[in-house]
Amino acid sequence: MSTAVVLPALGESVTEGTVTRWLKQVGDTVQADEGLLEISTDKVDTEIPSPVSGVIEEILVAEDETVEVGALLARIGDGSGAASGGDAPAEEAPAEQQQAPAEQAQSTAAPAENEVEAAQQQAQSDSPAPAASSDATDVVLPELGESVTEGTVTRWLKQVGDDVAVDEALLEISTDKVDTEIPSPVAGTLQEILAGEDETVEVGAVLARIGSGAPAAQAPAQEAPAQEAPAQEAPAQEAPAQEAPAQEAPAQQAPAQQAPAQQAPAQQAPAQQAPAQQAPADSDSDSLYVTPLVRRLASQQGIDLSTVTGTGVGGRIRKEDVLKAAESKSQAPATEAAAPAAPALEVSPLRGTTQKMSRLRKVVAERAVASMQQTAQLTTFVEVDVTKLAAFRNAKKDEFNQKTGAKLSFLPFFTLAAAEALQAFPIINSTVDGDSIVYPASENISIAVDTERGLLTPVVRDAGTKNLAQLAQEIADLAARTRDNKLKPDELAGGTFTVTNTGSRGALFDTPLVFLPQSAILGTGVVFKRPGVVTVDGVDAIAVRSYVYLAISYDHRTIDGADAARFLGAIKSRLESAEFAANLGI
Repeated sequence: MSTAVVLPALGESVTEGTVTRWLKQVGDTVQADEGLLEISTDKVDTEIPSPVSGVIEEILVAEDETVEVGALLARIGDGSGAASGGDAPAEEAPAEQQQAPAEQAQSTAAPAENEVEAAQQQAQSDSPAPAASSDATDVVLPELGESVTEGTVTRWLKQVGDDVAVDEALLEISTDKVDTEIPSPVAGTLQEILAGEDETVEVGAVLARIGSGAPAAQAPAQEAPAQEAPAQEAPAQEAPAQEAPAQEAPAQQAPAQQAPAQQAPAQQAPAQQAPAQQAPADSDSDSLYVTPLVRRLASQQGIDLSTVTGTGVGGRIRKEDVLKAAESKSQAPATEAAAPAAPALEVSPLRGTTQKMSRLRKVVAERAVASMQQTAQLTTFVEVDVTKLAAFRNAKKDEFNQKTGAKLSFLPFFTLAAAEALQAFPIINSTVDGDSIVYPASENISIAVDTERGLLTPVVRDAGTKNLAQLAQEIADLAARTRDNKLKPDELAGGTFTVTNTGSRGALFDTPLVFLPQSAILGTGVVFKRPGVVTVDGVDAIAVRSYVYLAISYDHRTIDGADAARFLGAIKSRLESAEFAANLGI
């Protein structure tokens, strides 16, 4: 039985390599761990050693050809399956075998050569796993995941001699991550099974061979003794099964004077093989192997594989090809939709004019300067993973809107978490009165609202006693009446802490300004997605996560950095746990 030489994994991010030079040729004897070829990748140049001792029977990848990790590079056996011609490439072997009968028939040393070849045929007939015919296709164990290196054959769904169609299931494989079926890469007859049930094999290992004729184990050319079959009958009986064995038999058995009659099939063989060589070009979808991983990914992304151009070996469709097709598919409508969303900016009529400050603007300006002069302000930031919170919000927002009439944005969650943290860390909610610190009995949270007249901060009173529905409804009501200039004066007074949603205009974060008599203000940035490291079952992995930056500016006269950090840590923990089901209020 021959041993497959596959391209091994050469690093976590290395998916393919290019054959730069073969150090051995077909027919050469190699020792285990002896260098066979040189491979170049984008990360490393290295030699691929031989996994066993033996004779190189076939080279399947030419120099300068790029192949994926797990691809079959060559086969090593005991020499019985080696192609004639020493260093001839694997793809030229059939042509040389077709020429062999004519050359041997005309040779004066035909008896001696026939004895050698007869001995080789006898060695092949004694082998438990006969070599497949020249038109056989290898079925290899495909990649089933980034960390999956091997699989166990649990059940063969087809047996030797069965006809199979393209993509028809051949066997079931079980790994530590997935149980799946392995489909047939081509249509044909299952000639050979190389991995038995309950046998564990590595990714890239040859599982079976599929050809167009009878199973290799049942091929007449390998069973018939040279002495029993008349030389002139061998071509007629064996030609329909497998061309290569049929052409070897007459060369070994026929007398020299029959050589002209046997040259015709050898000369016609190339013409007969031409349709088989053209088949992939005529029906790419039937001849190209697609791994279950790629097929499943295409189904998830809604991609028709017949429209995807493969960049793998022989035009094989890879995971990257499907992802690229999915990206192109999503970008096309996105680009069209984005065009009207970016209108040209209008030139403001205020250019070149002088305007007096409004009374509100003068008050805000005076208070801002006074606050900066009378307090010692600084800002602390924290990053919060709100992936669970985003999922919870998406699951509840429709029901929430139907029952309350308010939209469930992130702001009520941030406000509730801040109110709870203020109860635990009242120094953040305090005010300074001379040389005294006043701790209010309630959490009255000012909500910054952007209006045409300037920034106003209506107050949500007793925020620590309210649920999400109450907070969402009150914030929406206050914001609407603030913009419509319908607030009562006392609705703008009495705040003990402020929340400003700077992310409403897309800002990641800022350093908000504390206004006296308050001692702190919380700024919430935009919720955005990016890759993040998560730990699952003790293993780190990269996944798409949702994040938000929180910033607290505070008066350092009474609030220490540790106080601010503890306050933000409490909010972070509350938001990341996303346990708000009991606080919905619906």
